[in-house]
Amino acid sequence: MTATAAEVGPLVAAMTYAGEAGPRLNRYQLAGHDVHVLTSGVGMVATASWCSRALAATRFDAALNLGVCGSFNPALAPGVVVHVVSDRLAELGAEDGDSFLTIQQMRLLDDNEFPFKDGRLVNGEPARFPRLASLPAVTGITVNTVHGSEPSIARVRERFGPDIESMEGAAFMYCCLMQRVPFAQVRAVSNVVERRNRAAWKLDQAITALGTEALRILES
Repeated sequence: MTATAAEVGPLVAAMTYAGEAGPRLNRYQLAGHDVHVLTSGVGMVATASWCSRALAATRFDAALNLGVCGSFNPALAPGVVVHVVSDRLAELGAEDGDSFLTIQQMRLLDDNEFPFKDGRLVNGEPARFPRLASLPAVTGITVNTVHGSEPSIARVRERFGPDIESMEGAAFMYCCLMQRVPFAQVRAVSNVVERRNRAAWKLDQAITALGTEALRILES
């Protein structure tokens, strides 16, 4: 699964197209295996909707979420590919003055109510791709509005201490956990999370690195 076709362009170029498999879903061949590529569109709502539809219609051996992300962690520079092993819906909650209450702190959801674990979505048993072990294992947050101001970045660092952020990851993980499909969220860092500075992004580098790593993962 990917949000945009551009994010998996290099991977798709390395596979053999085998036709449409459904709405937003194309089928490819790679080393004798069927690979379905779902392009969900950007954001949590689109991701949850299209992933749920695809996973309910067909039983897959494994699911991968491939995309780019922003990095809060100085050790994760643009171009680094990571395995997101836990994710959080960072905006799901309520403001209380200058504080933020998570949906669990509001007692609208238990910390460990399935599919959550300690208020997070955790991939305790990733899909069995040996190559995943070579990637940095990181924590993520999923947001509707990417962070781009110093005060909001400082607040989210203090609240959750994430390594990366995306606009789709937690929705993908939620769907896979609900459908009990082995999965992995794999992302390439395209930018540092800072005041919006598009000139500093390395999107092409990130997409190239993601394509190379995705191919290695599938071939493993």
